[in-house]
Amino acid sequence: MGGTPIRVLVTGAAGQIAYSLLFSIAKGDVFGKDQPIILLLLDISPMLPVLEGVVMELQDCALPLLREVISTDKEDLAFKDLDAAILVGSMPRKEGMERKDLLMANVAIFKSQGAALEKYSKKTVKVLVVGNPANTNCLIAAKSAPSIPKENFSCLTRLDHNRARSQVAMRCGVPATHVKNVIIWGNHSSTQYPDVHHCMVKMAGSDLACFDAVKDDAWLKGDFISTVQQRGAAVIKARKLSSAMSAAKAICDHMRDIWTGTPEGEFISMGVYSTGNTYGVPDDLIYSFPVQIKDKTWKIVDGLEINDFSRGKMDATAVELIEERDTAVAFLGQ
Repeated sequence: MGGTPIRVLVTGAAGQIAYSLLFSIAKGDVFGKDQPIILLLLDISPMLPVLEGVVMELQDCALPLLREVISTDKEDLAFKDLDAAILVGSMPRKEGMERKDLLMANVAIFKSQGAALEKYSKKTVKVLVVGNPANTNCLIAAKSAPSIPKENFSCLTRLDHNRARSQVAMRCGVPATHVKNVIIWGNHSSTQYPDVHHCMVKMAGSDLACFDAVKDDAWLKGDFISTVQQRGAAVIKARKLSSAMSAAKAICDHMRDIWTGTPEGEFISMGVYSTGNTYGVPDDLIYSFPVQIKDKTWKIVDGLEINDFSRGKMDATAVELIEERDTAVAFLGQ
């Protein structure tokens, strides 16, 4: 239990996702079983009394790795000397709200948090953006922290990735861990493209290509894709609340893979900065790619064959991201 504690920030810390997330981080599931942690919890002022209750509960867990918990509504305190930042808090879309208004509100939040990262955090900080629209919020934060490498910023598409894995696994009657190398391309929105052309399923002891394992091309090219794309909405419809447990689990998976690397021969999905990739994805977007991670550095998996079906879907989600970016960047300049 020795060593220097790392400083980990979670924003939106009084919210639903954070409530499912903080225990896992504090007990060592993410950054390692012997890595001490100082947790910084940021939320808006009206949420501070609720946040105090979360702090009490974390104290009451009596966890060996949790060295200190600091709750605040002040960015200068929250962002100081960070090793990792998990930006969950964002402006949620309210009934009758235009997407443009949502973008504008979030540009303000992530411009401010990007500037705080720039001013107060370590230059090596790893930043994961969860709050929606996650890809564009991530891009705005990255642009607002010019001295932190763009590679240090990522957005969460691991929840979509896990949803896709699980759908294939249930269809094949195998555990989700027997399904690997699904890909989420593009935006964390309903235009995302869950791609199983390179996915492998372990059945009866051997690895089969997903299409051979599932033996239902119509499902894989139809309902499978729309189920994954619409899964968040389906959860809201059922629970009257958005995905929290599964989102928290995906955040843990994402950050743990950044910290400890991806298994040999496997890749995962995350939204990263596109610059000169081999898949013809336009530059200067945060776009979800298949990546492998080693020494806390991701690289896009190259050389995967892309057929016309995939190409069309990859391009469509890029179009949406370009539109979001251009709207957001216009606000940024104001």
